[in-house]
Amino acid sequence: MNEQPPGARKVTAGWTTRRWLRVSVAVTLAVLAVLGSLGVWAMARTSQLTEQIVDRRGPALTYAVRLETALVNQETGVRGYGLSGERDFLQPYAQGVTEEREALRQLEALLSDAPRARAELATVRRLSGRWQNDVAVPIASAAPARAVSIASGRVTQGKASFDTLRDALTTQQTHLGEERAAASSELRRAAHLRNWTFTVIALVIVLVAALAFEALRRGITSPLGRLGQTAREVAEGRFERPIAITGPADLRQLGSDVESMRGRLLQELEFSETSRRLLDEQAADLQRSNAELEQFAYVASHDLQEPLRKVSSFTQLLQRRYGGQLDERADQYIAFAVDGANRMQVLINDLLAFSRVGRVLNDHEEVDLEAVVGHALDNLSVAIEESGAEVTHDPLPKVVGDATQLGMLWQNLLSNSVKFRRPDRTPQIRISVRADGEGLREFAVTDNGIGIEPGFQEKVFVLFQRLHTRDAYPGTGIGLAMCKKVVEFHGGTIRIDPDHTAGTRVVFTLPVEHSATADGAREAQP
Repeated sequence: MNEQPPGARKVTAGWTTRRWLRVSVAVTLAVLAVLGSLGVWAMARTSQLTEQIVDRRGPALTYAVRLETALVNQETGVRGYGLSGERDFLQPYAQGVTEEREALRQLEALLSDAPRARAELATVRRLSGRWQNDVAVPIASAAPARAVSIASGRVTQGKASFDTLRDALTTQQTHLGEERAAASSELRRAAHLRNWTFTVIALVIVLVAALAFEALRRGITSPLGRLGQTAREVAEGRFERPIAITGPADLRQLGSDVESMRGRLLQELEFSETSRRLLDEQAADLQRSNAELEQFAYVASHDLQEPLRKVSSFTQLLQRRYGGQLDERADQYIAFAVDGANRMQVLINDLLAFSRVGRVLNDHEEVDLEAVVGHALDNLSVAIEESGAEVTHDPLPKVVGDATQLGMLWQNLLSNSVKFRRPDRTPQIRISVRADGEGLREFAVTDNGIGIEPGFQEKVFVLFQRLHTRDAYPGTGIGLAMCKKVVEFHGGTIRIDPDHTAGTRVVFTLPVEHSATADGAREAQP
């Protein structure tokens, strides 16, 4: 398919694989149709000649012989009766007459399409009738004595008449034999032609199959193989390897598309490499920034705590020593200073706790949540007792995680449920648990407190996000952000249930076994 004259290449350059197949199949079917028609004609001719020999020429010759035998039997019987006068000799004559009629009837049917044979049969019938009328019937129908007399007087006539009849029978049989031999010879030639025809058909089929295989190999299989080989080399990372573009038009189009894709991949690879280098640089900057943040955390935990404690201590001393001795505004200013110092200390401690999640506390093991929740309730016992809150929970399972961080999680959630209560009702806090997928448990902390508006259910997990003033509900706005960080560090998710309107329901998941998600989250921590 590739080795074509230049003119043929120009004509077939735009041919697709489908068009090549259509043209090839059309040409093959046309050749096979011609050869098949010739084969059908040869088969029909052979069958026709076979039928002519078996059904006509052979039986006609057989019945001609039977006709001669019947006439000979008649002549023998008549001659014996005419010599002896005994009627027993007429039995062969009577049987011969019956056989003659049957033979003539069959010959009439078999020789309907042979004019010469029918003329010869008419001659035989005429000569047989003349012999019957002149010799056989007068002798056979006469009395014995009369029959002998008639026979002796007609010996010469009868012999001459029957010899003429026998010559006509011989001529008929000779011609029928010649026609049968000619038909047999023609049958042999037709069978020879038929055999050669089917041999040529078989050779053409083999040749077409070989040509089709070679055309498919050159035009489709080889181009596809080269295209697949170069595509695999590109897939293995040799992006500079150009794609082979050969074969029919659609395969060349496919090769061009793959080549375009290779070029695009090469561009994307270069862009990715550039981006990776930038990312490495940013990662190095992030590491330096994390180191600075850690240094800042160290300074905040050590260097800033001491001056803050001094400010808080001395402002408290001023409040105790000079409280009531100065004017009302001085007492108010001192109270503001004490409150600001205390809130600053709480805020720094909460920030330090938030920054330590996933960085300092990272001891993952099997944790009994019954003990963790019990410890959190003990820490909140004063607030629970003052508010009269009722806390119930399902049997809690063991999970995999850091016990300290999980304690912070439960204590923050339970503390919020107690803190954000309605003043006109007793706080009801319910902890429920259920299976959530393979290796996870879904926990829900439900209360009947003031609830969270739908528009703020995502914002409450943002650092320092507060929905109320510090006078109404104390706090730093870090609790739920810390809960979110702890849950995600353990490979879970946390959300506010929007369907629960009679209070707040916080839903989160924790793994009961080691999970790849949690491991990835821990590795991602700075």
